[in-house]
Amino acid sequence: MTDHAEAPRFPIRSALRWSALLALAGVTLAGYLGGWHEDLSLSGLIRHRGDLATLVVEHHVAALALFTGLYATVVALSFPGASLLTVAAGVLFGWIEGGLAALLGATAGATVVFLVARSSVGAVLAVRAGPFLRRLSDGFRRDAVSYLLFLRLTPVFPFWLVNIAPALFQVPLRVYVLTTAVGILPGTFAFAMVGSGFDSVIAAQEALDPGCAGRGTCRVSLMALLTPELLAALAVLGVVALLPVVVRLLRSRRKPAKPSGGGPGA
Repeated sequence: MTDHAEAPRFPIRSALRWSALLALAGVTLAGYLGGWHEDLSLSGLIRHRGDLATLVVEHHVAALALFTGLYATVVALSFPGASLLTVAAGVLFGWIEGGLAALLGATAGATVVFLVARSSVGAVLAVRAGPFLRRLSDGFRRDAVSYLLFLRLTPVFPFWLVNIAPALFQVPLRVYVLTTAVGILPGTFAFAMVGSGFDSVIAAQEALDPGCAGRGTCRVSLMALLTPELLAALAVLGVVALLPVVVRLLRSRRKPAKPSGGGPGA
């Protein structure tokens, strides 16, 4: 009688897990079809720079909270433009306050994606995974901190992919949140510092093409603002994060084989 009464819980729980994933995917699809992500552009930031600055001055706390929530939403929906938003944070709030807002928003949005993916796809894989996937998952979790810091620090892997992959390996939530915050911290504040000097770049463009800021036609590329030295520094930090894994592998290979039980005098 007890088994019969508890049986319906599993379909309901499973439906709730997948409904969250479907809802997130549906909003993301609607956003792409509606062109929401296209509003996150460098030209738009340049064109509305004055209005946004006025809003920040008049309603600073509300603007900061709204920006953090917007950042979390953009990350949760896996829209492109997180780097631009980090630059915008530096433009509007300065590199310290803006960097903290971007860090909080990015971590919150990434955590939403992680929890939704882990409770749906990750839960299914944990039950149905074969021996190879189980070994891969165990190895990833054993060195999760190093692997996740590497993935976060190295500016090569798409942010949305790094949000989902740990969920498939059932990485603990606290490890995921900690490595996300620590891993994106250097890049976040670096991009925010780029944004804090954005006005001087626009001023130089205005000198060459008066009125370009109002028209949103100033020739400024986001990649042009990021120096090769900055990208190289982030890559080096990513490699450093993998050093504990390399040391572990080297130590395991150098361990002497245990002597067998028998000997000449046995």
